[in-house]
Amino acid sequence: MSASNRPLSPHLQVYRLPLSAILSVLHRATGVFLTLGTLLLVWWLLSVAEGESAYLGAQAVMGSFLGQLVLLGWTFSLFFHLANGIRHLFWDVGYGFDNEVVEKTSLAVIGGAAGLTVLVWIVGLAAG
Repeated sequence: MSASNRPLSPHLQVYRLPLSAILSVLHRATGVFLTLGTLLLVWWLLSVAEGESAYLGAQAVMGSFLGQLVLLGWTFSLFFHLANGIRHLFWDVGYGFDNEVVEKTSLAVIGGAAGLTVLVWIVGLAAG
C-alpha cells in the first residue's frame, strides 16, 4: 500500500453535507433562536405592563436597526421551524423519504420560510 495524503475518513473539508443535513442543523439552531426571541417578546410585553416609559424604552430597542434585524431573523426562524416541522410530521408517518422528495421539500421549506417572512414584513410595515 502506498502512503496517501488523503484523510482516512471524510471531514468538512472533503465531504459536502447534503441539504437535508444542513436543514437539520438549522432546525435545531432556529429552535434555540426562537427561545431567545420569545424571551425578547416577553420583555416587550412586560414593558407594556410596566408603563409608558418602559414601553418607549423597549420600542427604542426594537425599532433600532439591530432590533429590526433580530426581529427579521426571529420571523424567519419561526416560519422555517414551522415549515420544517410540518415536513417532519410527514416523515413521522413514513412519507417523503425518497432522495428526490427530500431535496424538493428541503427547497420548499427554505422558499416557504423566506416567502412567508417577506410577506409578513411587507404587511407589517404597510400597516405600521
